[in-house]
Amino acid sequence: MLLFELLEPTLAGMGYELVDVEQSAPGKLIRVFVDKKNSAITLDDCVAISNHLGQLLAVEDIDYNRLEVSSPGLDRPLKKKADFIRFTGETVRIKLRIAWQGQKNFVGLLKEVKDDTLMLETDGKTLQIELGNLDKARLVPKL
Repeated sequence: MLLFELLEPTLAGMGYELVDVEQSAPGKLIRVFVDKKNSAITLDDCVAISNHLGQLLAVEDIDYNRLEVSSPGLDRPLKKKADFIRFTGETVRIKLRIAWQGQKNFVGLLKEVKDDTLMLETDGKTLQIELGNLDKARLVPKL
């Protein structure tokens, strides 16, 4: 079972959204990024999640040395279709798997998501980008 698939329902049951999981070489570091819909992740949230996941990982016999739990940060990664829908109207930075007109990197306003295509307004044009062609996508922080 993939670590993401193990952790996602557990965190959802606690009222959190699993944004991403990074795992270094087996038996080393597990880094978990979590979010909440209507408020910021606090240190108390991270402690509660860490304690709960520590027990879960022990029960599932998953070997690791260190568990880190944190918020996804201001430049939150966008991974799932639901992420793109949630952050419609925000500025995003994307990297494509396959270049479009010789370009792979774009920054623009996420206009909407229809089916499996997102509409990105950049340089006065609206691009239609298939979600399957995204390599990476992140919010651009508002400072």
